[in-house]
Amino acid sequence: MSDVLAPGEVRTDGPLVLGIETSCDETGIGIVRGHTLLADAVATSVEEHVRFGGVVPEVASRAHLEAMVPTIERACETAGIKLADVDAISVTSGPGLAGALLVGVAAAKSLAWSLGKPIYGVNHLAAHVAVDQLQHGALPEPALAMLVSGGHSSLLKVTDITLGVDPMGATIDDAAGEAFDKVARLLGLGFPGGPVIDRTAQSGNSVAIQFPRGLTAKRDLERHRYDFSFSGLKTAVARWVEAKQRAGEHVDVADVAASFQEAVCDVLVRKALDAAVTEGIEHIVIGGGVASNTRLRAMATERAAAKGITVRVPRPGLCTDNGAMVAALGAEMVARGRTPSLLDLPADSSQPVTQVLA
Repeated sequence: MSDVLAPGEVRTDGPLVLGIETSCDETGIGIVRGHTLLADAVATSVEEHVRFGGVVPEVASRAHLEAMVPTIERACETAGIKLADVDAISVTSGPGLAGALLVGVAAAKSLAWSLGKPIYGVNHLAAHVAVDQLQHGALPEPALAMLVSGGHSSLLKVTDITLGVDPMGATIDDAAGEAFDKVARLLGLGFPGGPVIDRTAQSGNSVAIQFPRGLTAKRDLERHRYDFSFSGLKTAVARWVEAKQRAGEHVDVADVAASFQEAVCDVLVRKALDAAVTEGIEHIVIGGGVASNTRLRAMATERAAAKGITVRVPRPGLCTDNGAMVAALGAEMVARGRTPSLLDLPADSSQPVTQVLA
């Protein structure tokens, strides 16, 4: 059952928290009461980065500056609250682009100081896990979280989302989302790559080309059982396309997209299920922008069910970067009585996932 409010519905339980997310190119402002989402306002600068084929940090930072105040105002209007009503301010303090993070952290500090409210600087990756509570209710503990985005491919054991998480595996080179972007550019599909490859793959044959599955060979599993590598897969796609072009043969873009996507999803799901079974965990939560991928969602759900494991994936709008996820984690911090951050909290571009609260 979803905890998202229906039009006209009012809930009064739980702490009221405003969350600010500016780790990359999305200015997200979320307002949450407990596990109930009141507002999720997002201003994106993605169109400004398209011609560069990727996110330009300075452009993203300036876009956050311009969007911050109007996006906060829009969120408050949607939620039907005044800023003075909130119990706390939550903000992504890391990891992410340094300049972009600074904009969000500075805005959060200003609001906290002027309103006399506590501030919680939270980890971007942990927030991607916490946001699932807005749709599916309280997180089961323990749970296995698989976070897949442009910068991260991680497996995390979560026993208390407010105290810390235990990393089990991570990407050692290209993250899944990064590989989607690079392969999409190679195929001339544009940026961002995740959504366009997902759409293109719908008309392709996922077994047409047998692309490699990184770090799944026996020798790799000894050292990198739960780690991910997609750089070799990206290179394999490039070489396959180049070979076809040199031979003057037709390149079926849909087949390439579908086969590439199948390889990525296969590795992600295979390793997540291995970790869950080994740890005796019965619930997997998938988060991050790549969690919106339709093949990943379907494959994970189907394979997990065969092992008696439940998969929880929030709706696509909550998978990409947004303020709701930051507010959700902040609300959990307040509800569990965690000590707020200090007003001099830094923006930490390399903040480890084990550090949930700054």
